[in-house]
Amino acid sequence: MSIEEGTHTLPDGLEAYTKTWKTDGSPRATLAFIHGFSDHSNTHYELFPTLASSGIEVRAIDQRGWGRTFKRRKDRGNSGGTSVVLADLHSFLLSFAPQAEAQGIPLFLAGHSMGGGEILTYVLHPDSPYRKSDSRPKLAGLLVLSPLIALDPASRPWTLTVIAGRLAGRLFPRMQRYSPLDPNHVTRDKQAIADFQADELCHETGTLEQLAGMLDRGLWLEHLSKDQIKGVDILPMWLAHGDEDRITSHPATKRLAELLGEKGDVVFASYAGAYHKLQAELPETRTQFASDLLGWIEAKL
Repeated sequence: MSIEEGTHTLPDGLEAYTKTWKTDGSPRATLAFIHGFSDHSNTHYELFPTLASSGIEVRAIDQRGWGRTFKRRKDRGNSGGTSVVLADLHSFLLSFAPQAEAQGIPLFLAGHSMGGGEILTYVLHPDSPYRKSDSRPKLAGLLVLSPLIALDPASRPWTLTVIAGRLAGRLFPRMQRYSPLDPNHVTRDKQAIADFQADELCHETGTLEQLAGMLDRGLWLEHLSKDQIKGVDILPMWLAHGDEDRITSHPATKRLAELLGEKGDVVFASYAGAYHKLQAELPETRTQFASDLLGWIEAKL
């Protein structure tokens, strides 16, 4: 296993930070990973090295406004609206998907939290470039981790706060808002909590446009109906969520998994007692989660 850092040029010319965990020899599969709110590619502990050591190459990107991609304080959280977010994701996948397909290497797409909501929107929404573009990456399946479909009541902002933010966002879309996560809701692992609090790249700041887009994508997924997915081919999916998550809603993920499961190969994995970030949870949960994730990928190869 080896690690390679690099950049990917987004559609508007912005250079985004990327990191690849490469396998020894030709990979059995490639996993593209999209991080969540106030997160980046280098916070997932042993998950990516474990996958690479098992023959699964991992390619991760720091989204615009996050991690090592933002360079100036004023760019923190400036991810743009949903159309920009999905165009960036599409561009990242197309930078290596055609080569993987030509070599017969299955490509899986994974996302955590905000990133989980993004990848679901990417493959399901009719206006997504995945649905509309002729250059569609061939995906073998989705791994959706603690996705932002709905916020848990413990982390949900007041309705008036959301309304005021939307009104202000129309006038000042790039106005920044500090929106901290409770670190004690992220994981039960004390060292992981300390790491999160000390990480300056986890800046917990979004623009009003970014925050509104993130919540709107969740609302769309939360209210998805059978009619809306009637003509959609549902990719194989593995959705995982801790049942004590106090950031994103475990019941909302379960409901969506049941809806999509009526049309496709969809598995819902629930982790008893676990919090929001399964890959940073207590060792016993972290190990089981990584084993389950790897097992699902291997079953699809």
